[in-house]
Amino acid sequence: MISPIDAVIIVVYLVGILTIGILSVKLKNMSSERYFLAGRGLKWPVIGAALFASNISTIHLVGLAASGYNEGLVWGNFEWLAAITLILLGLVFAPFYFKSKISTLPEFMEKRYGQGARTVLAIIAIIGALFVHIGMSLYAGAVVFHAFFGIPVMVSILIISVVTIAYTVLGGLKAVVVTETIQTGILIIGALILTIIAAFALPDKGIHTLADLKAVLKPGQLNILHTQDSLKALGEGGFDSGLTWYACLLGYPILGLWYWCSDQTIVQRVLGAKTMRDAQTGPIFAGFLKILPVFILVLPGVFAYALFPDIIGTDANQTLPVLINQLLPVGLKGIMAATLLAALMSTIAAALNSSATLVALDIVKRIKPETSDKQQVKSGRVAAIVVMALAMLWSTQGDQFSSIFEAINKIASAIAPPVAVVFLFGVFSKKGTYMGAMVTLILGLALGITAFCFDFEPISGYMYLTHGWHMPFMMQAWWLFVICSIIYFLVSWFTKKPSSEVIEKYTWKNPLAVVLSGKINKWTDPRVLALMLVVVLITLYIIF
Repeated sequence: MISPIDAVIIVVYLVGILTIGILSVKLKNMSSERYFLAGRGLKWPVIGAALFASNISTIHLVGLAASGYNEGLVWGNFEWLAAITLILLGLVFAPFYFKSKISTLPEFMEKRYGQGARTVLAIIAIIGALFVHIGMSLYAGAVVFHAFFGIPVMVSILIISVVTIAYTVLGGLKAVVVTETIQTGILIIGALILTIIAAFALPDKGIHTLADLKAVLKPGQLNILHTQDSLKALGEGGFDSGLTWYACLLGYPILGLWYWCSDQTIVQRVLGAKTMRDAQTGPIFAGFLKILPVFILVLPGVFAYALFPDIIGTDANQTLPVLINQLLPVGLKGIMAATLLAALMSTIAAALNSSATLVALDIVKRIKPETSDKQQVKSGRVAAIVVMALAMLWSTQGDQFSSIFEAINKIASAIAPPVAVVFLFGVFSKKGTYMGAMVTLILGLALGITAFCFDFEPISGYMYLTHGWHMPFMMQAWWLFVICSIIYFLVSWFTKKPSSEVIEKYTWKNPLAVVLSGKINKWTDPRVLALMLVVVLITLYIIF
């Protein structure tokens, strides 16, 4: 059971974050631009921190620790490769998003392709926010709090939902990013404390050197790059993950293009940037932050395999609760609970605000163009409450999945490829047409859902793609991307071409223009920072 001291820390955190969120904005005369885009006044440190916080949910804290326990650092590819797609966001997409002054990503789809593409993407984005960002995050958080605090799952879901929706619905994006910036610091500090304490506990198990650690781990558990054979050495879970070096290289960019570059929940922070420099530098700063989770989220799971294999056994989802219960004293447990709450609430708040924006601007405003500014804000607030209610209902189904972290990535593998295609080739190809985008989005989504169902055992009875065709979810994403690319260019070839004005405003002249346009005057240029980030990543991959 939870101690009084830990309970006080949790309550203080909840009250504090709620107060800060509400006081960070002026609630009177809230315009739609202030509510949905923070008045377009966000600076790059806030954007970067908010991107990081809205991404790192309780699913990551629980799932990455469990994955570290089961398979090791190989799951860190999801974190380090995210930095590459954040560079794409900053250098390739942000310039168009900022210059066109869009409020939503579907709005960019309309400017590049047409109205139909806007509607389809808005629907996909709302579904993603409801089923992935909010629903699964709520369930993961509630299960963890039940595991080491004894709080009933539904009570946890209800309390977290009420507090998060209060400041999100009232304060809009400004309240979300202010609280996310604070939560980023809490999250990093809390995870770092647990990692350090776990490392200092290793000598008690007779582990004094790196060689001692490797001796008690599975072969390759401390390696981030793997072949099919080395994955087999990690057990059945390692083989099923399919996270070979080439699968990560081909499959992850597809997921990343959707998640980091075209998902409203994430990119909305960039749309609220004050300047072009802020819009570009913020994502690259987030890329540097994404280096940390391998060391503070995945590595503790590896340590847990060396410290508590008898306690955790085969239930890897208990890795984080066991680490907290076995290693942290009273008081620090409360801080770790605040860390989990920070991860959970920041992700939910981001998804709620993006859902409100999508409904108000891409659905209500389009159906009723005469909708006033005040009515837009009101419709957004109502939409956030409805989405949260639906997500709470969906969260009760979380126990249907064996691994929540892998589940959300499998869902992403189904919906990401068509979106990645229309965005990537939308800014790099002058041949993409309205019909090309529409057919790709609709047919590609149908193919993705079909593939997911055939590979989801509770529905199909067998993982036909993973086990039958030896095609795990990362390679499924790659081949769906290839198929969607063929559909896109084939349909575009036979349909009406976009106007020269659209091509001029929303596509790059050539791929090299991304890095060669404009002079580099100082080291703080986003292109220089991106190069520094790439060098750091290459160095880390060489080491691990």
